[in-house]
Amino acid sequence: MVETHTRILGIAPYDGMRTAMEQAAQAYPNVELEVYTGDLEEGQAIVQRMAPNSYDCIISRGGTATLIRQVTDLPVVDIHISVYDVLRTMKLAENYTSLYAIVGFPSITEPAHTLCSLLNFDLDILTVRSAEEVRHTLERLKQGGYRMVVCDMVTHTIAREMGFDAFLITSGIESLHSAIDQAVNISTWFGQLRQENLFLRSITQEQGGRVVVMEPDGSLYYNNMKDISPELHRCLQTHLREIPATGSLKFYYTERSQLYSITAQVLLMNNVQRYLFYCVPSRIPLHSNRPGLRSLNKGECEYLFSNSFYSLSGAMGTQDAEINALAAVRQPLFICGEPGTGKEQIARYLYLHSALVNRPLVVANCALMNDKSWDFLLNHYNSPLNANGNTVYFQNFEAIPEQWSAELLAAIEETGLARRVRLLFSRSVRPEEPVSPVTRRFIERLGALTLELPPLRSRSDEIPSLSSLYLNSLNLELGKQISGFEPRAIEMLRQYPWPNNYTQFKNLLRSLATLTNGPYIRSSSVADLLSKERSLRSAPAAHPAAVVSTDTSRTLESIIGEVVQQTVAAHGGNRAAAARQLGISRTTLWRYLGKIEAGEPTDPT
Repeated sequence: MVETHTRILGIAPYDGMRTAMEQAAQAYPNVELEVYTGDLEEGQAIVQRMAPNSYDCIISRGGTATLIRQVTDLPVVDIHISVYDVLRTMKLAENYTSLYAIVGFPSITEPAHTLCSLLNFDLDILTVRSAEEVRHTLERLKQGGYRMVVCDMVTHTIAREMGFDAFLITSGIESLHSAIDQAVNISTWFGQLRQENLFLRSITQEQGGRVVVMEPDGSLYYNNMKDISPELHRCLQTHLREIPATGSLKFYYTERSQLYSITAQVLLMNNVQRYLFYCVPSRIPLHSNRPGLRSLNKGECEYLFSNSFYSLSGAMGTQDAEINALAAVRQPLFICGEPGTGKEQIARYLYLHSALVNRPLVVANCALMNDKSWDFLLNHYNSPLNANGNTVYFQNFEAIPEQWSAELLAAIEETGLARRVRLLFSRSVRPEEPVSPVTRRFIERLGALTLELPPLRSRSDEIPSLSSLYLNSLNLELGKQISGFEPRAIEMLRQYPWPNNYTQFKNLLRSLATLTNGPYIRSSSVADLLSKERSLRSAPAAHPAAVVSTDTSRTLESIIGEVVQQTVAAHGGNRAAAARQLGISRTTLWRYLGKIEAGEPTDPT
C-alpha cells in the first residue's frame, strides 16, 4: 500500500524543543510527526526502543543526531542552528552583568564569530569538539572569573553541573521548517528497510528490563527472559485486546516482591501484526500514612533543586559563598526569610553539598504533621532520628506547637541528636517580625547558626539578570523565543515590592511568558498582571473571625464547640492555622473536635 503521509520521529534534547517541533509540524498536513524528549544517550535509547517500520525518517539536533545515526538505518536529519538563533540568545544575555563567554561546537561558534564581527561585539568565543573538551574549557573560564556561558545543549548540561549560569541557544521556527522539509524530501527517496534486522536489533538492545513479543493468538514469538513465568504470560495475554492500534498501553504487574511497569504497543513487521511488551522493574510506591514526613534521596533532591527558580535563575547571588560554607559544617542551622524566599530549596542545596549527601534527607513539615506523625518521629524505633548520618529538615518551624517544641528540644539535648544527624530548620518571618521565643530558645540551647535570606525587593538591581535567566529556561520549557522585556516593563518589575518574593516573581514571569507571542514582553502585559497582583494582596482577609451566637441560655461548652468548628471551617479545614488563631495547641484542638464529634462536653478538663 502506498504511503500518503511522511512518518517522522523527532528526538528533542529538551522539552521546549519538543513543543516547538510539534508546533512547526502543524504547517505540514501530510506529515505525521511524533516527538520524544531525550538528550544524547537518552535520545539514542529512545530510538533503540522504537518498533521497526514505524517511521520514514528521524530529525534531531547536534550530538544527539550523531549518536542516533550509530544505532539506526533510517536517515537522520540534523536541525541546524541559524545565525538568527544565535543572535536571539545573545540579545537575551545582554542584561547579564557578570563576565560571560560563548562556548560550543562549530555549529554554534561559527555564526557567533560572524555576528560579533558584523555587530562589533567584543565577546570571548571558544570552540569545542568533544564533551571532554567542554569540561576543560569551562574549568579555565571559571578560573578566569566567568560565571555564565551562552552555549549549546552539551555545554549547557555540563555548565549547570559546574555551577555556571547558562543561556541555551535554541533552534527557531525557520530551522525547524528547514529540517522538516529536508526530512520529507529524503523520505520520498528512501526505500524499504531491512525490517527483520531492525526488529532484532531494537528488541535485543539492553533496555534495563524484559522484552516479550507475542503473536495475535497469545503465543510467544520472542522474549529475552531466561524463563517467563506462566503468571506473567497469562497477564500479558489478558491485555492483548486492550492495546490500541496507535500509541501504547501502560499497566503494572507484581511478581513476588517486584513491581514491573509494562508498556505494550502494536508491532507491524512485514505486514504482520504482533504485540511488543516492555517490562521494566519499578520501585513500588510507598504511600505514607504519616502526614508531614517525607524522605528524599540524593537523586530526588538534585531533580527538585535543578528545576527550581533558585537553580535556573542564579538567585543565590552574593550569598553563594556563605551558603557553601554552611553546607560544610554539621552545626544545627536556622534558615529564616519572608514567605517565598526559597527556604526549602536552600535546605536541599545545603544537603546536596554536604558530606551526608549519600544518606536520606528527611523533611518534617511542622505545618502538616499530626499527632501520629509526631509520635513516630520522636518515639518509634524506626524513626529517622534514630539513624546516624541523616539530614533532618524541620520545615515551617514557626507552626510547631509549644508542647512539641519542648519535646523536640529535650530529645535533641538528651540523646545527642545534633552529633548524629544534621539538623536544619526553616521559619517564615514577616518584615520587622521579632524572633519567636521558641526559635530563640533553640538557637541559644543548641548553638545553632542562622542564615537570613534577603527579600527580592532588596535585590531590585538584579531583577533584569534574574528575569533573563529564568526566561531562558521558560523558552526551553514552553517552546518560546522570547528575547527580553520592553525597557519600561523591566522597570515596573524593579519597582514592585514583591511581598511573596521569588515565588510570586517566578509565577508572574511564567504567566508573562505563557501569554507573550512576540519576541519581547510588553509593558502593558506587565502592568496588567501587576495590577491583578496588587488586587489580590489588598483583598479582604480570606478567613474572617468566627461569628458566635449571643444566646446566653447556652452552656459554655456549646459556645466553645461552635467557636472551634467555625474557626476550622474559616481556615478551609486547616487545623494548624485554626489552632494558631485560637491560641491553643493542635493537640488541644483535636481533643475539642473529638469531643464534638462524639457528642461530649468540650471542656478539656
